[in-house]
Amino acid sequence: MRGIDFVLYKAINGFAAGHEAFEDPLRFFALDAQYFFVVLLGALFLLTGKWRSRNGRHGVVAAGFSAALALAVAHVITDMWARPRPYEAHPGEAHLFIPASHDPSFPSDHATASFAIAVALLLRHRKAGSLALAFAIVVSVARVVVGTHYPSDVIAGAAIGTAAALIFWLPAIREPLHRLADWAGSLYERLSLRVAPG
Repeated sequence: MRGIDFVLYKAINGFAAGHEAFEDPLRFFALDAQYFFVVLLGALFLLTGKWRSRNGRHGVVAAGFSAALALAVAHVITDMWARPRPYEAHPGEAHLFIPASHDPSFPSDHATASFAIAVALLLRHRKAGSLALAFAIVVSVARVVVGTHYPSDVIAGAAIGTAAALIFWLPAIREPLHRLADWAGSLYERLSLRVAPG
């Protein structure tokens, strides 16, 4: 008997196979999500003057640490359980709309990193975090739509990423992390003034 995970996968991925207008834009999110996060994190940290946000910089540093921890945990899980990708396990029933990956399916690295970054930002900068969280959800859904992950892969990745971000929100860790972000921001601004004084 088919598990609910594959039933959901087949429904979502099968719908995309019959609706190109649904699948095409989500292919972009599935493949190129990292560029959005790089731009968002770069802007939050590098903007100065009236656009400067101390909370934003705190979020950027926390997002980096959270994503690193979350991905490390995800890779440990992957080493313990090399779950085949849906298109490998069900070659006649899965539709793959992006290049094949030969890494194990569980958990999704994209969902793991996206949620770690988004939740870390949300805890410190609501506007940027809300935008990042919406994007993380779209990215996670897109990974199922294009055929490269089961729903449980992205749900697990989202849970791991969220848990990592919450660890770095614990007061004993958060406070020194924010001091590190303040120091890095101050160093960046001093160097910026030397390069472009006035």
